[in-house]
This record gives sequence, C-alpha cells and structure tokens, in this order.
Amino acid sequence: MYPIVNEHDEVYPAHHSHPNYVIPVVPPSYGTPQPIQPYAPPYITTSGSVNTHRWSTGLCRCLDDPGSCFVTCFCPCVTFGLIAEIIDKGNTTCTCHGAIYGTLLSLTGLACLYSCYYRSKLRAQYNLPEAPCMDCLVHFCCETCALCQEYRELKNRGFDLSIGNISNL
Repeated sequence: MYPIVNEHDEVYPAHHSHPNYVIPVVPPSYGTPQPIQPYAPPYITTSGSVNTHRWSTGLCRCLDDPGSCFVTCFCPCVTFGLIAEIIDKGNTTCTCHGAIYGTLLSLTGLACLYSCYYRSKLRAQYNLPEAPCMDCLVHFCCETCALCQEYRELKNRGFDLSIGNISNL
C-alpha cells in the first residue's frame, strides 16, 4: 500500500537534523542467546503455515450417524457425557459429566458454555481447527450439531463410545 522507505536515503537528512531526533541505541548481545518465549499462540508458527488436521466430518453432517443424532436430539446429556469422558481420558465418568450437563441445561439453558469447553479440549488434543467459527458460538447456535460432530470425530478416531474410554484402538 505504501512504498518502502529507508531512513538512510538522501530524502531524510532533514529528519536526522531535527532537534528532537534521538538516535536509537540498541545494546549489543555479544553472542548471548536470546530468551525463547515459553508460549506462542497456536496461530503463529515458524514454518509460515498453520499445522492443523481437519475435522473428519462437517458440522452439519449429523445424519452420517443417525443413531447418535437421534440420541443427541432427545437427550444431549448422554452424548455429551460420552464425549467428555473420552476427552478427560476416563478421569471423570460419563454419568457425572452427563448429570452436570443436564443440570445446567435444565436450570439455566446454558449447558453450551460447559460443552464448548470440551470442544476446545478436543481440538487441542487432536490439533483441529476452530471451524466453522469460535467454539462457544458453535455450541450456542448449533449445540446438537456440535455434539454430533464431536461424537463422530472420536468414533472416526477409533473410540467405541458405547463403552467409554477403555477401547481406544
């Protein structure tokens, strides 16, 4: 948009003679290693491209697995409990997660805030993109579709969700 400007060109001598101009001084490093940042956001990479895998099925492909779609439509706490148990690697039971989800759904109607947390954990575990939009927005607008997609993702990765965490192939 703007042309590249080099301050050392002959166009800038007046700039350097301005009374408030200060020559920036950068202390030399003398070969000391520069500290490495302990954390880099996932969208910044050194290779120039984002290294993410793709979701195995789309968000609106609920009828690819009609059984889980039916269960999720009428009792999403069951599907969520199965997903959360797998994501937590069996540390908490399906029943516990399903009960928390059901309680939040019945009392506040905002169980999507709880389930979007687990979508984020699933994406982090399998390096999946935040698609088609932010996790909380996906769960707020399309809760049933999001749970079905997460269920299919785990199923396609070799988990038998009918018996929980113990059968990762």
